[in-house]
Amino acid sequence: MKDKRRDTEKRTSDREHPRFIRILGKYDFSNESQFLRFGKWVLFSLIVFVELLIVLQHLELSIDRQDWATFVALMGLVATLIIVEVAKNFVTQTESNRWTIYIIEVVAACSFLAFTEGTYSLILYMLVLTQFYFSAPDFKSSLWMFAVAIPLYLICYMLQVQIWKDVSDIRTMEILRKTFGALLALCTHFLFVQIGLGFYRQYMQLNAVLKELSENKQELEKAYSVVAEVTALEERQRIAKEIHDTAGHSLTTVIMQTEAAKRLIEKQPEEAKSKIIAANLQAKHALEELRESVHVLSGAKEEKGLKTALEGVIHESTDGTGICIRSAIEDLTVSTAKSRFICNTLKEGISNGLRHGGASAFWFELKIIDGRIRFLLSDNGKGLNGKALAAGYGLTTMRERVKSFGGEIFFESEEGEGFEIRMILPLDKEG
Repeated sequence: MKDKRRDTEKRTSDREHPRFIRILGKYDFSNESQFLRFGKWVLFSLIVFVELLIVLQHLELSIDRQDWATFVALMGLVATLIIVEVAKNFVTQTESNRWTIYIIEVVAACSFLAFTEGTYSLILYMLVLTQFYFSAPDFKSSLWMFAVAIPLYLICYMLQVQIWKDVSDIRTMEILRKTFGALLALCTHFLFVQIGLGFYRQYMQLNAVLKELSENKQELEKAYSVVAEVTALEERQRIAKEIHDTAGHSLTTVIMQTEAAKRLIEKQPEEAKSKIIAANLQAKHALEELRESVHVLSGAKEEKGLKTALEGVIHESTDGTGICIRSAIEDLTVSTAKSRFICNTLKEGISNGLRHGGASAFWFELKIIDGRIRFLLSDNGKGLNGKALAAGYGLTTMRERVKSFGGEIFFESEEGEGFEIRMILPLDKEG
């Protein structure tokens, strides 16, 4: 029997649970307006229920006393309070009639206190006060309502004592006891309602902050994603341009040098040899530039310093070529982009000296003077005239890159006097 009864209760519970969820599912309690709307529905239902209890309580008394006029008046109060509650909670109001509804509601609640006897009238009074506390914008407004509600209750209770003293044998101590108990109930009710509202409002503020943080996080993630994509695209474009401007230009020069060497190899073998050496060196530099670009694209970190990289360029240039490069290089710490540019400038300068000037010896110097990086490369080649100096593609590219770093570059050359590159670059900002 117990198992059968338990199964019946479980089936009833299973039927009621979806219905309960369906009713409450209409309300989002994280939304303050919907929470208050749900609270109004609950309070309205409780008020109607308590009014019904008051009517049933006084119905028997009215039958015994044959006092139907009082009962009809009570029913009028019930109808009035229900109509006011419906108008206040479920009918759109303007500012002008809102205060009228509030006054009628207070008068009706106070009338219940004065003309009905028992605990139910006090409960009804507290339910009406709860509605006012819910609608208050802050704690200060609720406190003012509470301060007005206490003397109103005392006045109404005194009226109740006068009206019902012939019916009930009310003594002074009992009046004081009931008064103290009612005041304690009103104070406790006020505190509990305010604590509940305080917790809920704090929850709402915290929920709003968390929602805002979540939205900001999503926006930041989107912005970071866009920035990452743009940065990656810019880096790819930069490397593509660098490969085009350096390795591409170098390989074109290699082809031109080897073509010229083929034409000269029989009539001017020494000149052809010089051009082959220059083309070989240029090809080495182009290969190294391509390796560096792949190195950057792979995301690997550059571990060797600037001095080591420059010494490597010098070694590649002198190995098997018969040229001489003397140098004085300080160990500097610069950004990766600036380090690559300095190395590429040295490569381009050596290649130009061999290719255009027929140089056999170079002097290279890299130092910090007066808080700036000083780059100097000179050769013993035949030099260039002013027209060739101004029109060179490699030199034009150098000027553009130096300008992007905030530096200056100077080219000096006279026919028969070699070629010199002087460059000034700012140091990287610390931090």
